Amino acid sequence: MRLLGVGDNVVDRYVNLGREYPGGNAVNVAVFARRLGAESSYMGVLGDDLSGQYVLDSLRREGVGTEHCEVAQGPNAFAEVEIVDHDRVFVGAEPNVAKFTPEDSHFEQMSGFDVVHCGYAGTFGPSVARIAARSRVSYDFGSEGKFVLQSDELLSMLPHLYLASFSGSHLDAAGVESLAQYAIEKGAKYALVTRGGEGAYLAQTTQGLWQDAELINVVDTLGAGDAFIASVLVGLLSQRKLSDVLASASAHAAHVCMRYGAFGDGRPFSSKDMRRAKKTDSLNTKAGIQ
Repeated sequence: MRLLGVGDNVVDRYVNLGREYPGGNAVNVAVFARRLGAESSYMGVLGDDLSGQYVLDSLRREGVGTEHCEVAQGPNAFAEVEIVDHDRVFVGAEPNVAKFTPEDSHFEQMSGFDVVHCGYAGTFGPSVARIAARSRVSYDFGSEGKFVLQSDELLSMLPHLYLASFSGSHLDAAGVESLAQYAIEKGAKYALVTRGGEGAYLAQTTQGLWQDAELINVVDTLGAGDAFIASVLVGLLSQRKLSDVLASASAHAAHVCMRYGAFGDGRPFSSKDMRRAKKTDSLNTKAGIQ
């Protein structure tokens, strides 16, 4: 199985720890899929600062292909994170060079992958149909509350999706099932709704399965949803039973919650780094890396 994560990347800066960790939805899904045995790569734009180099080095250490990455002059994207009651709270962020406009060459590179994953934090949402012409598409919508279910944007994307994922922690059980079935009715092959400690729901056609969350001592929930998505994609494309797919995904997500950051050991950063990143203007000069 070959997976390509496209779009967002970031360093998650834990303000109270003074450490930053590599991350971003597309990066995390690629890394977690690789850890599960898939062949994976990441496509996106990194900054030419130490944080950007750190993300690039982290991808390579994890065995994720970086042949589709680019480096731009300017600071890497970052998010400032605080942990409140074992949950991560984002207190600031800058996309910097990570936001880029897809070009024809980006879509040409997607051919040959079994699935391409992207999400709301990137810039590929309007291009889902173009991706679907070359590969299966997995898309993370994040919180359903950010979308109006009848919106043209959502309705135009769902028919092209192999997996539509939503964060449904704000929904009750009936709301979760309704959202998943809506996504299926509008064209998605599979629909996943995760609810953190309340478990997850995976639907196909008119049927769906619930999965309880693992009982663990949570350290940090950042990256857990991405681990769940990666596990579901690997399981589905390996043609495993849905019940087994969900059980494995739940265990993988729980493991991620037992440490800080989505993955990696983290590196120190200072408040001076934060101020410098906020003041530096990002530029558009890009250089491909191999």
